[in-house]
Amino acid sequence: MDSDVELVRLALADSDDYAQIVEKYERPLLRYVLRISNISREEGEDLLQNIFLKAYQNLRDFDSSLKFSSWIYRIAHNEVISHWRKKSARAQEVNLDTFEAAQLLKSTLDIPAATDEKFLVAFVHSILAKIPQKYREILILRYLESKDYAEISDILHCPMGSVATLVHRAKKAFELTAGEAALNKFI
Repeated sequence: MDSDVELVRLALADSDDYAQIVEKYERPLLRYVLRISNISREEGEDLLQNIFLKAYQNLRDFDSSLKFSSWIYRIAHNEVISHWRKKSARAQEVNLDTFEAAQLLKSTLDIPAATDEKFLVAFVHSILAKIPQKYREILILRYLESKDYAEISDILHCPMGSVATLVHRAKKAFELTAGEAALNKFI
C-alpha cells in the first residue's frame, strides 16, 4: 500500500482516491472513537463519517512533514470532544472489548498474573470508566492504540513533557482507583 503522504497526494489530485485513506483508517479510528467515548457502534460510525468528512475538507492543510495518522487521530479526538459537549454530561463507560487491551494494561500496571482473565477484562473496563476522561484517553492512546509520546502530543495538542506527566498521573489514577475498587469488594 502507498505511504500516507502519497495517499494524500493522490486524494488531492483525484477525490476518488480518498477512498484509500478511508479504507486504511476506518477500523483503527472507529476502535479509537469507541474506546474514548460512551457511544454505540452505530453512533460511532456516524461520528466516523464526520471525521472523514472533516479530514477531506482539510486535506490541503495537512503538513506532510508530520505523521498523517497523528493528524487524522487529532481530528477524531476533536470530533469526539465536540460530540461529547453536544450531549448532556453523564457517566462515561468505556467500550473495552478486547482481551489484548486488558493484557497490555495488566502487564504495564503490575496487576497480579494470577488474576482470572475474564475478571481482568471486566475489571479494567470498570476502572477505565471511573477515572477522569483526560486520564482514560491518555491510557487508551498509549496502551491500547500504541501511540508514542510524540504522536500523543500531536493528537492532543500538548507538549511531550505534558504527555509524560499525564501518562504518569493516569497510571497512578488507574492504580488508585483499582486499589479502591478491590478494597471495596472485601469490605
